[in-house]
Amino acid sequence: MNERFKACLRFVLKWEGGYTNHPNDPGGATNKGITQSVYNSWRKSKGLPPRDVRHITDAEVEQIYYERYWKPLRADELPAPLDLVVFDSGVNCGIGRAARWLNLSLNLPPNTTVTNETIKALKKANIVDVARKVAKHRETHYITISERNPKLKVFLRGWMNRLNDLRKTAGL
Repeated sequence: MNERFKACLRFVLKWEGGYTNHPNDPGGATNKGITQSVYNSWRKSKGLPPRDVRHITDAEVEQIYYERYWKPLRADELPAPLDLVVFDSGVNCGIGRAARWLNLSLNLPPNTTVTNETIKALKKANIVDVARKVAKHRETHYITISERNPKLKVFLRGWMNRLNDLRKTAGL
């Protein structure tokens, strides 16, 4: 894991906090942003038995974010600050959405993966403009899901605070 991943992870963990199990959160029990279901799946992939997400270690958190979010989003291949914007979007909204927003921001088909075509298009793009567009897609997503599911409105202010901090940190 490189230093850029670790820097981006610090931002994510600043916002993900500790253990929570909010009744309105469809993700259920979560610790440091890792849901119980993701933790169980990751532990199973390592040949380990399930364990309560309250007991997740910092090393496991780092590995999960690297293996399940950073790598699938090909964030090592994304220039800063786009790597941070896409990674944090993947953590908070799902890697499929983050990849789709990245592709849409590059005027590519809304693929839910970061493809070779995505990486190629980045070479010709204004990275800050692309990062701004990804952030705008994320903002629209927050508003839309809050309107569709009133139980989620309780999270809207926190989501927007996080997004505004991301924009500031990324220089957008």
